[in-house]
Amino acid sequence: MSEHPRKGPIKKAVESPGADRDAHKTLALRVSAEVGRLAAQPLETGLYLVATPIGNLGDITLRALSVLARADIVYCEDTRHSRTLFSHFGIGATLRAYHEHSDEEQRERVLSELAAGKVVALISDAGTPLVSDPGFKLVREAAAAGHAVIAVPGASAVLSALSVSALPTDAFYFAGFLPPKEAARRSRIAELAAVPGSLVIFEAPSRTGAALADLAQVLGSRPAAVVRELTKLHEDVERGTLDVLAAGFAGREPKGEIVIVVGPPLAAEVDDAAIEERLGKALRDMSVRDAAKAVAEELSVPKARVYELALKLKSRG
Repeated sequence: MSEHPRKGPIKKAVESPGADRDAHKTLALRVSAEVGRLAAQPLETGLYLVATPIGNLGDITLRALSVLARADIVYCEDTRHSRTLFSHFGIGATLRAYHEHSDEEQRERVLSELAAGKVVALISDAGTPLVSDPGFKLVREAAAAGHAVIAVPGASAVLSALSVSALPTDAFYFAGFLPPKEAARRSRIAELAAVPGSLVIFEAPSRTGAALADLAQVLGSRPAAVVRELTKLHEDVERGTLDVLAAGFAGREPKGEIVIVVGPPLAAEVDDAAIEERLGKALRDMSVRDAAKAVAEELSVPKARVYELALKLKSRG
């Protein structure tokens, strides 16, 4: 228990219902003031890529609301789905469909709207546009035509899953959806095996068990996490090695949106003899410090260990 140096244990303050109401009122006023400030700022003509909630409607940003409420046109994957979000916040913007089957004619329409000075927003059904969602060709052509492309960041299933996975986050690779067929899926996993970071994979509930089995077969017992229903009421994270998770999901079809996070390749155990062999060659042309750094990076072992061996090797002549 934390203690104050003179006053003894710190006790949690008990707030009165009135204080709680005052706090909420203050928050509401400040949020309203910020929305008003954002709404007062003019929107330049351009294509706005607006992130929307991946489950919890409260995850929408104030800036996103301000842009969507003032956009001339909002393109989305499914107008029926997006109307739920817009109705919840009282946004009456014009909605038009833009999805993976949209063709060149549809993109030309958007480009012509941008050329006419319109403010156009692009959203996906959930999360950040273009992350495993349509829009790349549109953004590429809009940028090539000289139109402003503006990101309005927010919710992302990729980053949310990575952050709760308890796996390394210093380097990661988003692999999208794996192929549905077993042979193609295993081939793709083999391509990803050497990626020096955590893997983030989207998967359909019906294929989760098969995908985990193939990941375990190809990648071995790497640590992993299966994240389900992110930000929603029944959010769930199951952690373990791939083989254990594969066994747990065998014959089982989880509900909701699934993200699989797989830890980076496990470092192979390198003995001192192998390190000294590399050091012997490196020390012919490098200082002890540079040789240790080069060999540590080559063999993916701690630099301190390699440096200590380099000093011993140097002292032996």
